[in-house]
Amino acid sequence: MRSWDHGAHEFVAPKSKAGTRTVPIIDRLALLLGDHRVLTNQGDGLLFPHRRDPTRPLGHESLRTRMRSAWEDAELEPLGFHEARHTFASLMIASAVNAKALSTYLGHATIGITYDTYGHLFPGNEAEAAGLLNAYLERDAE
Repeated sequence: MRSWDHGAHEFVAPKSKAGTRTVPIIDRLALLLGDHRVLTNQGDGLLFPHRRDPTRPLGHESLRTRMRSAWEDAELEPLGFHEARHTFASLMIASAVNAKALSTYLGHATIGITYDTYGHLFPGNEAEAAGLLNAYLERDAE
């Protein structure tokens, strides 16, 4: 795994152990990324290579400009990098993905960070908790 240091203009090791991770990708996106790799003839793993130097990634501002243009062409409200990350997390929670797995996918150092950030999205409230406990105790009493 590698990270890009924009100041030094070089690839570096991820900042922490959590920076090296595997993130699940839905089938449709995997297909699109595979097509993109073939169309751009990009074999070294860069999703958006720099135009002048394809061995380094496209800069943040260039990528943001391209993203904004694509969103506007599709007549959609632009979504930034951080909003995309939150959308990913929210959809994973709605899909009932295990919280510890999600914490790993997001690169959080602890599951507490995941719960502090996204806890309000996880299912469960007092009424549901009471119902689950009642059902458990009723089964246990039989």
